[in-house]
Amino acid sequence: MATTAQWLEGARPRTLPAALAPVAAGTGAAVAVGAGNAPRALLCLVVALALQVGVNYANDYSDGVRGTDAVRVGPLRLTGSGAARPGQVKAAALAAFGVAALAGLVLAWLASWWLLAVGAAAIAAAWGYTGGSNPYGYRGLGEVSVFVFFGLVAVMGTTFVQAERVTLLSAALSVAVGSLACALLVVNNLRDRPRDAVAGKRTLAVVLGDRRTRWFYTALLTLPFLVVVVVAVRGRPGALQGLVAVVLAVRPVHGVLDGASGPELIPSLRDTGRVQLVFGLLTGLGVALF
Repeated sequence: MATTAQWLEGARPRTLPAALAPVAAGTGAAVAVGAGNAPRALLCLVVALALQVGVNYANDYSDGVRGTDAVRVGPLRLTGSGAARPGQVKAAALAAFGVAALAGLVLAWLASWWLLAVGAAAIAAAWGYTGGSNPYGYRGLGEVSVFVFFGLVAVMGTTFVQAERVTLLSAALSVAVGSLACALLVVNNLRDRPRDAVAGKRTLAVVLGDRRTRWFYTALLTLPFLVVVVVAVRGRPGALQGLVAVVLAVRPVHGVLDGASGPELIPSLRDTGRVQLVFGLLTGLGVALF
């Protein structure tokens, strides 16, 4: 029986900035047009966090039953390690998706019923990443899904439920936040690339190879800072607050470009999450105030 600490580790808290950053950025964009709504923003946060935890448990379950996690170099996997039975991990994933669905239902009732279709697509994408008979995460498409759902949908959706419209500012910030979400997945898959290749899990890192994956990660971590400069020039100078996160980006980029591999990339994974969180919070605050 897994302990509480193991269940918490299995939820992979270091990935939670992928849920926090888009809500912060989207809320900032809503406030920028005078439409901030704290209760709706909080519900967006519940949806995002529950989806992130759900996809983490779903990946744990699906990779575990396939044997992909037989040998791990990263955080504990409940199923692969035998700490929890597969059915328990699957139930945890479904429970998290249920929380996301419930909060999403309230948001749809408050804003627009078509959000139900968006929510259903997000849950389907979360499960289909490594679940089902033909998981798209095994075909190098994980980054596309992360960019769409933890970037475009999460940021613009957060703005929409508060302002009841999508703005150009929210669209720009969604690209920046989505790029950081992709970077988090890329460095995670770079760490696991050798074993994923052996297990037949063709992530984008496996497809691109070691060297190109490292440069792709660097480009993804660079793009958000270019976006905020453009946003600032276009009339939202407060977006420049996001540039503070450049300081935090130096170390993970250096580690990746310096050839770190396996467990050596765990600090880069942690630091990428920090960049994502600080960037989302400061950029969101900046565009809200200035």
